[in-house]
Amino acid sequence: MSAIRICMTDPALRAAGLVMALQGAVVCSFGPYFSTLAVNSYGFGDRGYAILLALSSIVSVSASVIGGIRADQTANRRKVTLTAVLSLILGAGLMTATPGPWIFALAAAFLIPISSISFGQVFALARLAATSYPPDQRDGIMAVIRALFAAPFIVVLPLWSVAFAAGASVTMIFPVALVLSAAMLAAVLHLWPADGSTPWDDRPSGLSFRAALAEMGRLSIAARVVALGAVTGASTIYMAIISLVMVAEVARSTADVALYVGLVAGLEVPFMLVLPSLTRGIPRTRLILIGAGLYGIHVAFLPFLAGSALVWLLVIPAAIGGAVTLTVPIAYLQDLMADRPGAGASLMAVQRLAGDVIAATCFAIGTALAGYGTVALLGVAASLIGAAALWAADRR
Repeated sequence: MSAIRICMTDPALRAAGLVMALQGAVVCSFGPYFSTLAVNSYGFGDRGYAILLALSSIVSVSASVIGGIRADQTANRRKVTLTAVLSLILGAGLMTATPGPWIFALAAAFLIPISSISFGQVFALARLAATSYPPDQRDGIMAVIRALFAAPFIVVLPLWSVAFAAGASVTMIFPVALVLSAAMLAAVLHLWPADGSTPWDDRPSGLSFRAALAEMGRLSIAARVVALGAVTGASTIYMAIISLVMVAEVARSTADVALYVGLVAGLEVPFMLVLPSLTRGIPRTRLILIGAGLYGIHVAFLPFLAGSALVWLLVIPAAIGGAVTLTVPIAYLQDLMADRPGAGASLMAVQRLAGDVIAATCFAIGTALAGYGTVALLGVAASLIGAAALWAADRR
C-alpha cells in the first residue's frame, strides 16, 4: 500500500502511471487480434504472420535501444517519449483512415512497434523518480507501474467482448487506439517532467552510441537478457495463438478471446501488487523459474482445452505465473545497468526481441510440423529452459 500511495502522490510517478495505463489500453486492444487480423482479415497466412511478428520485434527493439541510448546521452527523455507516441498516432491513424493489407503491414511491423520506446522510458522515469524514496520501496513502485499496464485489460477487453458480440468489426480497434494514443500525447505534453527541470540529477551519459551498445552487449548481460527473453516468449506464444484456437469450430468467438485475456490480465493485477511483499527475501531467479512453470501450465493446455469449460480454470496459473514473469525481470534488468536508466530500461525491449524471435521460431516450426498445440508446447519448453539457465547462472 505504501508503494501505491507513493505512485499516487508523486507527480512524476503519477505521470508515468497514467502513460503506462493508456499504453496498456492500446496494447490490449491490438495485441490479442494481431494474429487473426494478419492471418484471416488481411490474408498473410501463418508464414506471413510469422514474418510480420519477427519484423515488428526487430523494429521494436531497435527503436527502444536507440531511444534508450539517446535518452541517456541527452537526458531528453520527454522528447524521446513524444517521438514514440507520435509514431503510434500515425500508425493507428493510417489504419483508421485507409485500412488495407499493406497499410496494416506498415503499421503493425513498423509504426506501432516504434511506439514501444515509451514503455522503456516510463520505467526509466519511474526508476529515476524512485531514487527519492527508500531502496526497499523500489520493487514495489515498479510493480505498481507494471500493474497499471495490465489494469486496462480488466475494463477494455470485456468492453471489446461486448462490442464483438454485438457485431462490431475487429478493425474497430484502430480508431479506439487512435483516441487512446491522443490521450497519451496529452499526458506526456502536460504531465511528464520537462527535460532539465527534474528534482533528481539526470546527467547525460557522455558515452558514444558504440560505447553504449558495447556496455549492453557484454556477455554477462546479453546471456541473461536472452534467457529472460525465452522465459517471456511464452506470453508471446499465448497472445499469438489465443485468437487462433478459440474459434467457431470449438464453439468459441472473438468475444471469448476478449473475456479470457481480460480475466488473465485482471487477475494478474492483484498478484503483481502483493508479489513484492510476499516474496521478499526469495532470490529473483528462483521466483522466475517458479513463475515460468505456472505460466507454462496455462500455455501448454490452452490449445487442448479451448473448447472445454475447463479452459477457464487456466486463468489462475496464468495470472500467478504472469505476475511473476512480467514484474520480477524489470528490476532484475535495471540492476544489470544501474547507472544507465535509459539503456537499462531498453534491455526490456531486447528481452522482448529475444522472446518474440524465439516465439516466432516456435510458431513457424510448430505450425509446419503439426499445429497450434505443438506451438504451445515448444514455447513452454523454451521458457522453462531459459528460466533454468538463468537460475543456474546466478546460483554460481
